[in-house]
Amino acid sequence: MTRARQDRLLGLLVRQGEWVTAGRLADTLGVTPRSVRSYVTALNGRLAGGVVVESGPQGYRAGADAPSALRAAVPDAVTPQDRLHTLIRALLDQPEGIDVHETAEALHVSSGTIEADLGRVRSLLTGTTLVLARAGSRVRMHGAESAQRRLLSRLVHEEMDAAAFDTHGMRRVLGEGSLSAAVHGAFETALRSGLGTRGYFINELGIADVLMHIAIAADRVAHGRALDTASESAGEAADEIASLVGALVDEHLGVALGAGDRHHLAMLILTRVVTPGSAVASTPPVDPEVEEAVRDLVSAAAEEFLVDLVHEDFIRRLSMHVQNLRRRAAEQAWSRNPLARSLKSTYPMIFDIAVSIASGLRDRLGMTLPDDEIAYIAMHVGGRLERSRRAEQLLTATIVCPGYYELHELLRSSVDRSLGQAIEVVGLQTRMDPDWAAIDTDLVLTTVDAPPAVERAVRIQPFLTDADVERVQAAASRVRRGRRLARLRGELERYFDAAAFVPALSASSEEAAIRLLGGKLVALDVVDDDYVERSIERERLSSTAFTDALAVPHAIGMTAVRTVIAVGVADPSIAWGDSRVQVVAMVAFSEADREAFQTVFEQLVEVFSEHDSVARIVRRATDFSSFLDELVAVIDG
Repeated sequence: MTRARQDRLLGLLVRQGEWVTAGRLADTLGVTPRSVRSYVTALNGRLAGGVVVESGPQGYRAGADAPSALRAAVPDAVTPQDRLHTLIRALLDQPEGIDVHETAEALHVSSGTIEADLGRVRSLLTGTTLVLARAGSRVRMHGAESAQRRLLSRLVHEEMDAAAFDTHGMRRVLGEGSLSAAVHGAFETALRSGLGTRGYFINELGIADVLMHIAIAADRVAHGRALDTASESAGEAADEIASLVGALVDEHLGVALGAGDRHHLAMLILTRVVTPGSAVASTPPVDPEVEEAVRDLVSAAAEEFLVDLVHEDFIRRLSMHVQNLRRRAAEQAWSRNPLARSLKSTYPMIFDIAVSIASGLRDRLGMTLPDDEIAYIAMHVGGRLERSRRAEQLLTATIVCPGYYELHELLRSSVDRSLGQAIEVVGLQTRMDPDWAAIDTDLVLTTVDAPPAVERAVRIQPFLTDADVERVQAAASRVRRGRRLARLRGELERYFDAAAFVPALSASSEEAAIRLLGGKLVALDVVDDDYVERSIERERLSSTAFTDALAVPHAIGMTAVRTVIAVGVADPSIAWGDSRVQVVAMVAFSEADREAFQTVFEQLVEVFSEHDSVARIVRRATDFSSFLDELVAVIDG
């Protein structure tokens, strides 16, 4: 039983915020319900007298002490993960290396266990410039200081998984002598103040990551492992921030940074945390190569996905972001995005647009981006599309309110003020007995009883109350969802094919599943083998597991002869990236169905984001006919 798996279970419960059955947790984690029970017991044992996980007839849910349990420190080397961190710290801190037998004795484990841990260290070093060198029982780590720091930042990110940044997770990796919570808070306040007085706006998602790098730099310098001296100035802005960081680290952490570390941290701040405000003399120019690449990729994405993206202000902001991203990519110093998981599951099409742009950046500028960085691009894209998305979701409404002085006008003003972003009032009926059949708006907001046949009616008071507002918002949500799912039902019935259905999907990897389902599409002459290969390539860019139950592998580009969705149902679930899924829907879209892409893609993800719906479909879908029947039944509610 590993702490990492316990933490993952607790993280799932925290994110759900409601009761989750043992079976569902077991399927998500790829373990048995019995293991889930043992994890819950271990989690509740972390805090004496605390309630970390509640148990009940409906399963489990996060207790009041769940956040504290996620941050709870454990003694060094109690778990394999903690032992691994201790071992890596020793290798990084001791230039002369470590002795396997002495380390085993210090950690109260066998030499064979340390040998196995060294194997895990070697696997972590794959793809880096770091290597382990061995002479007898002594092992040393060789490599540039910058690469060693990247290894530490990677361990911190893995320790915190998808949780918010916290100093406890960082201290579990760097050691209890690193940045404490109290010092962290004072340092962050001082850094924010210093940047603000110099005319910079703070990027809230990036500052925690930079604080981690500052803590790593201070720790390494304190151990005599400073970066090389900077060769030349990186510009007036960088020099000013370098001076600020140096002074703050000296004051709060008691460490004197050299020129190399000061300028390294200044560049991290400039490329991750700050945006020039009005008090800054000038905005840094954008490299013409970067701006041209971004403009071309945004134009291509707008055409491919039929979205309104081509605006000069958006292209300029995204170009500045990509320019900073290019600098980070050169050092493989990626930023973590705590919203990556929720962005992917809630806005799958926006995330897919970001993946398309990221794919182009790889080809044009040589940058291969992780999910966290793709999520930042998705945030830029989502911000640009939000206005048009709101306009599309606006519903029409008619108010029925008997005329009495200005009562009806006051009610209309109240509705506009409280609900103007969700509905648009286009009609006002002041009769007690209006022609209900003639009212054709999406909603009818009435102060008098409507006939039962008027299903769109929402009863409200003449003087709008908070309860009225909530009822109207709920009704509007039902109408919007009903429309989306109705469109989805029509599209899916056209696109599914019995010959491309696998009722008992079993695959050893994502690639194997894609090849199996892709083979069904090739056999139908819908796509060729190249499409399957491009789907595998797309999967390597970013996992297509958009929910805890559904993966939607597909290639970039709508090149299918006709649109078909190949479906595999897995019971039990299969591993997919860092998740486990029960349904794999491989989508092949044709150019002719371009406009349907958003409807099908986003709403398919919405349907399979509801666990009860997934469980029902998986349990009853023994063949293609029953799968389609259950899917339609779920859509119809």
